[in-house]
Amino acid sequence: MFLPCLSGSIDDDEWDDESDDGRSMGGNSWSQTEEGGGRIQRSAAHHSVKISLNKFPVFSKAPNPEVYLLSKHLPKQTDRLPIYMGEVGPVWLYPQSQLDCVVADPKKGSKMYGLKSYIEYQITPNSTNRPVNHRYKHFDWLYERLTEKFGCALPIPSLPDKQVTGRFEDEFIKMRMERLQAWMSRMCRHPVVSNSDVFQLFLTYKDEKDWKEGKRKAEKDETAGVMIFSYMDPEVPDLEPTEVEQRYETYSRFTRSMDDGVKDLHSVSHLHWKRCTGPLQKEYRHIGKALQNLSSVFNTSGYQGEATLTEALMTTGKIYEEIAEIVAGQPKKDLHYLMETNNEYKGLLGCFPDIIGVQKAAIEKVKDADRLVAMNKIAPQDKHNMAKNLSTMSYAFQAEMNHFHSNRIYDYNRVMQFYLQEQVKFYETVSKLGLPIYLLTLQMCITCKGNLY
Repeated sequence: MFLPCLSGSIDDDEWDDESDDGRSMGGNSWSQTEEGGGRIQRSAAHHSVKISLNKFPVFSKAPNPEVYLLSKHLPKQTDRLPIYMGEVGPVWLYPQSQLDCVVADPKKGSKMYGLKSYIEYQITPNSTNRPVNHRYKHFDWLYERLTEKFGCALPIPSLPDKQVTGRFEDEFIKMRMERLQAWMSRMCRHPVVSNSDVFQLFLTYKDEKDWKEGKRKAEKDETAGVMIFSYMDPEVPDLEPTEVEQRYETYSRFTRSMDDGVKDLHSVSHLHWKRCTGPLQKEYRHIGKALQNLSSVFNTSGYQGEATLTEALMTTGKIYEEIAEIVAGQPKKDLHYLMETNNEYKGLLGCFPDIIGVQKAAIEKVKDADRLVAMNKIAPQDKHNMAKNLSTMSYAFQAEMNHFHSNRIYDYNRVMQFYLQEQVKFYETVSKLGLPIYLLTLQMCITCKGNLY
C-alpha cells in the first residue's frame, strides 16, 4: 500500500537552501492577495489603474478581480492567450505537437561535505530530448510560480506531500517519482501552462547561469494573479453578465458534485484495499489452514479408502493459501492506478473553489457597477469595460472547463479500461487455480460411488 506522507511537515533537506537573491524559497503569494494587496496591488500600480482598490468591498477569500475588471491593458501579439470557439464551446489554442516529459533516474546527492542529502530526478522533455536535473524543492518552486501566475484562472494541483522520515527508502522514492511524473504530464498537457516561460525554463534551461537568471525573472513576473486575464483574447462575441452568471452556476454545481463523487470512490477504494490486504487475505488463509489440518487428522485414521479425500482437502487448502496472496497483491496491480487518478482529480477539484470565488467576486462587482455609475464614482465607459472583461473571464473559465472535461473523459476511460482488464486477469488466475479442485472433486465422486454399499 502507499507509504504514509506527513502533510505539512518540514523537510529540512528540501528547504535548507535559499533562493538566488538571498530570500527564502517559501512563501505563497495567496496570503498576500487575501489581504487585498500583494502582487495585485503592484500590478495595479504598473498598469496605472485610476480607481482606488478600496472602491469595492474586499473579497476576503479570493484575489480581488477589480484591478483586472477596470484594466485597459492590451498585451502584445506574442503575449496573447487566444480562446477560440470549438465544437464543444470556447477552447484554448492547442499546440500542433503535444509536449511531454519523462521523470526518471533518481539519484542521491549530498552537500555540505555529506551533512545534507537529497534526491535529484532527471527530466527529459520530448521537445529537446535533452535531460535536465531537478530536486524536489525545484518542483515546489515551479508549483509556487504556476500557482501565483495562473491560480486565479487555472487549476494547479498540489505536488506530492513532503515527508520527514523514510525519504531515501526505495519504495518512497519510487512513489514520489511516479506522482511527480503524473503531475508533470498533466502540466505538459495544458496548452497555457506548458507554453509559459517559467514551465519552459524548468524543462529546457541550458546551464546553472541560465537557470538562476530565469528564476529571478520568473519571481519578478508582474503578470500574475487576476492580471493573467488581461492576456486572454477570446475571438468570440462578448457575453452578457446574466449569461456569465448562469454558466458559472452550472460549472460550480458540477465541480462540487464531482468532488463528492471522487472522494466517495476514493474512500470505497481505500476500504477495499484494506480488506484485501487484511481481513480477506486472513480469511482465505484460515480456510486453507483449516482444510489442511482436517486432511492431516483424516490421515491418522488408518482407513485405506480415504486417500483421495485427504489429498483433495490438502490440495484445496494450499490453493486457498495461494488465493489469499493473489487477493492481497491484486490492489497494487489495478486499484493503485484508479486511486492515483482519483488523487490527481481531488487535487484539481480542490483548486476550483478559489477559481470560482474569483468569478463570483467579479460578477458581484459588475452588478455593483450600476450603483457606482449612478453615484458618479465610475464612468459609463468603465462599466462597459467591466462587462467586457467579465465576459473574457467567463470565456477563460469555459475554455478551462472544456479542457478539464476532455481530460476527465480520457483519464477515467483509460484507467477504468485498465482496471477492468486487470480484474478479468485476476478472476482468470483464480479460476485456473480452481481446476485442480474440480478434477479432484470428480475423482472423489468416482471413489465415493465405488465405496458405497
